[in-house]
Amino acid sequence: MGMLKDKVAIITGAGRAVLQNGGCGSIGYGIATAYAKEGADLVITGRNVKKLEDAKEELERLYGIRVLPCPADVCADGDNELVVRDVVRKTVDTFGRIDVLINVAQASASGVPLQDHTKEQFDLALYSGLYATFYYMRECYPFLVKTKGTVINFASGAGLFGNFGQCAYAAAKEGIRGLSRVAATEWAKDGVNVNIICPLAWTAQLEKFQQQYPDAFDANVKMPPAGHYGDAEKEIGRVCVQLASPDFKYMTGETITLEGGMGQRP
Repeated sequence: MGMLKDKVAIITGAGRAVLQNGGCGSIGYGIATAYAKEGADLVITGRNVKKLEDAKEELERLYGIRVLPCPADVCADGDNELVVRDVVRKTVDTFGRIDVLINVAQASASGVPLQDHTKEQFDLALYSGLYATFYYMRECYPFLVKTKGTVINFASGAGLFGNFGQCAYAAAKEGIRGLSRVAATEWAKDGVNVNIICPLAWTAQLEKFQQQYPDAFDANVKMPPAGHYGDAEKEIGRVCVQLASPDFKYMTGETITLEGGMGQRP
């Protein structure tokens, strides 16, 4: 369709992952696929080089767009500002602009009760999610101002609902929600839209969570009213396309949430 032709999007956590049934297995890759179908050039980050290379090969082959894979890991013992600045520098050197920043990447030790959480597990969630989102937003800001661009951040029902065994994950996601609301207020005058999505998509990580922590899964993951979990590309990815569409007149400073992925509300 070409709705995002000539646009450049950075998507964190966008390595290729596959479900047991062969379907798209990660939100980041689902968004990347939706953006590729609309003609956007992509910068994808992640910790797994093989998944990034697989994503690049498939997206370029199928959709004729350009993909720049950037291995990057924001973690407790890393030089995180340098890591993020390097991704942004490579993006601008390669494509000359940044139109969309989508912060999806998040690691956590889900299923571990609060009293058993270690500092290392808590740091894992905060650095990979909250700190990474902060660093990417701050470093991309000057370029997003030039393009009147879009930021799309990902929070979660874990924070909204207080999910069992997800204290660090919930804390990171609620921090991202607060950070996003402040940015929406501060950046509205610059024409930069900042939005939050709280999805429930069926992913390879959710499959793994169900297998490893069945009790926590049953306690936390409820079937949405529509009777199916969100599709990473066709539902979550398409929402992200719409938010970045030049024809989408979205009120700057507002927040869009899809609690439960299919319209659940707290």
